[in-house]
Order: sequence, then C-alpha cells, then structure tokens
Amino acid sequence: MLAAVCAPAGVQAEDWPRWRGPNLDGISTEKGWLTAWPAGGPQRLWHADVGLGYVSVSVSQGRLFTLGNTDETDSVYCLDAATGKELWRHAYACSAKDPNGFLGPRVTPTVDAGRVYSLSRAGQLFCLDAASGKVVWAKDFARDFGAKPPTWGFGGSPLVAGDLLISEVGGAAGSVVAFNKMDGHEVWKAGTDAVAYSSIVPFDFKGQQCLAELSAAGIVGRAAKDGSELWRYPWKTSYDVNVATPILAGDRVFVSSGYGKGCALIQFADATPPKVVWQNKRMRNHVATCVRWQGQLYGFDESELKCLDFATGEQKWAEGRFGKGCLSIADGKLIIYSETGTVAVAEPSPDGYKELASCKVFEGKNTWAVPVLANGRLYCRSQADLVCLDVKAQ
Repeated sequence: MLAAVCAPAGVQAEDWPRWRGPNLDGISTEKGWLTAWPAGGPQRLWHADVGLGYVSVSVSQGRLFTLGNTDETDSVYCLDAATGKELWRHAYACSAKDPNGFLGPRVTPTVDAGRVYSLSRAGQLFCLDAASGKVVWAKDFARDFGAKPPTWGFGGSPLVAGDLLISEVGGAAGSVVAFNKMDGHEVWKAGTDAVAYSSIVPFDFKGQQCLAELSAAGIVGRAAKDGSELWRYPWKTSYDVNVATPILAGDRVFVSSGYGKGCALIQFADATPPKVVWQNKRMRNHVATCVRWQGQLYGFDESELKCLDFATGEQKWAEGRFGKGCLSIADGKLIIYSETGTVAVAEPSPDGYKELASCKVFEGKNTWAVPVLANGRLYCRSQADLVCLDVKAQ
C-alpha cells in the first residue's frame, strides 16, 4: 500500500515472472517508465556475474531469477531485484558444451505461487522454493523418460497452466509431458515429435483451453486437459531450428524460423488441415520471437529489425544496425537489445523506425537474452554478466 501511495502519478509497476512476461506475449503493461535518457544512458544500479548462458530473467515479488554455467556447473540464481545481492543459488553438475560454442543454459525460469521452475540444456527440471532455493521436486528427462536433448540443448521454458507444469520432453518419451506442479507426478504425456527450441503457448479457443507447440516437425494444437492433438501444420526448418515462440490471435497462429525458412500466418479453425493465410521470407526469426502490437509484428528478420503487417505479411520498414537482436514492449514502446550490447527505445509504428533513446551497456558479442523491464528497472544480459538500469520515472 505504501509503495502505491508513494509512486509517482501515472506509474504502474509490474513483475515479469516468466518467459515473454505476464501474458506470454512479450508485452509489459508497466507504465510511466523513463524513455528519455541522458547521453550516457540510464544510471546503472548494479551488475552481477551469473555464469555463461543465453537465459533471460524472471522477476517476481522483489526477486530476480536466472541461470548460468561456471566450470561445468549450472546454477539457478536468485538475486535481490533492486540491489543484485545473491539471496540463494541452486547448483548442479551440467555440461555447458555446445557444438557451435554457444555455451550454457537457454531456458528462462518460470515463477508461480512461490515456486520457481527451471530447465537445464540437458533436461534437468527443478521445482524450487522461490524464497529458499530448496528443491521441492525434480525430474531428469534422460533418466526418467529416456529423452535425448536436441542438438543445441533444451530451449523451451516450462509452462504453468492451472495445476499443471508442462514441458516438451521429446520423441518416444512423449513430445509433451504435463506434471502436477505441486508434487511433480506425471498427469499426461502426448505426441512423438522431436523437440525443437521453442516454448509452448497456452490459448483459449471456443471455450477450450489449448496449447500451441512448435516442435521440430511443425506447429501443433493440443488440448490442455490431456495433450490430445487437435490440429497440426508441417513446419520443417534446417537442423530442426524452430526457436521462436508461436504467436496466437483468435483462430490464427504466426510461426517464423531462420535458415531461409521465413514465416507464415496459419488459420486452424474450420480447416482440415489448417490453411496458410499468407507466407513469405520477410521475417526469418533465427533466435528471437516477434512481438505483435496494434496489428503489426516487430521482430528480427535474421539481422534486420523489421515491421510487418500481421494480417497481410506486408513489410513496412527495416532497420539493420542491431544485428541479431531481441526485443520486448512496455507502455507502447519497443525495448530493443542488440547482439553487440546496445539497448534502445523506439516508437512502434508502421510508418518507420523512430528511436527515442539508446546507450551501450556491454562491449563485444553478447547473448540473445530478451531485455526485461520490471518495477522501473531494465535488465540486460551479456554472456556472463547481468546489468540493472534505473528507468524509474523522475
């Protein structure tokens, strides 16, 4: 109550408790944050070494959660979101090795009801007490299901859907497995698709709770109650690199992949099989997921930031200075993070790229971890370091 009374007029703070934020769409409803920056950028409140990795952050009730690897040991970190002080760390043996040198874990933790769910690149799933780091329950996909990690390690964030914790496991083990989120017992498993690197998305359709899974084989609609397959559309990409999270809008789903594959808007209602509304190569999401905002898609076509019309696929503009970046949206503003360590704020408009502010937060090559705004603080990660910027309204 005191925080609400003392906050500046017009400021609305918000947690970011999981991959893609509160509504799993890459959009924060936080309002009143600082989008006009001094020449050197916002004040740096703190930085922390969190080990090697490609993991973004989750923020809930004053705590920040992320993963990293040091000396072939993974750690789930819990930091004070305001100060960066380490509150606890859960460590376990896990190789960081990668065939192309992209070392460490990939999966952003999910926070729900006082627990944090994390997944290693090798398929070690943990349910931890968010306050203490104590293990509540755990699974090992290789040991418990005979699953084999995909080439570059597991990349899909665990999804909490009601009483369930849902994750891709892969192949004969069950393409998707649902656990009771409280004690970890298996509720259902479904499918035999090989795992790609995308995250499962929940959606409601005609009164039914559903799941959208982008596997190595294609985009699949499932019933959340039992995992049964409702529809599917093939979407094969070189090396099975389907990474970007599907974007749902009514009876349509947007999918995108790199390696020359491109993107498509697919209609799945009243169509057997689902049909393509439009398809082109103007948005090839290699690693970063687009954000849909006011009828437009903003995202990275390989190394170019672009705006596409969601309904038609028409390209509105392109901006090439960020490389393979990533982005989110807060209070109607794009937050863009380049692979070379620049963070920028821009107006999301189909009329052209309109930058409001930018600054350099890291030098050299960085990860593709999505920038996160939560409670007036902006978090950006390099391969091993995490920086917190003060963007509270003055």
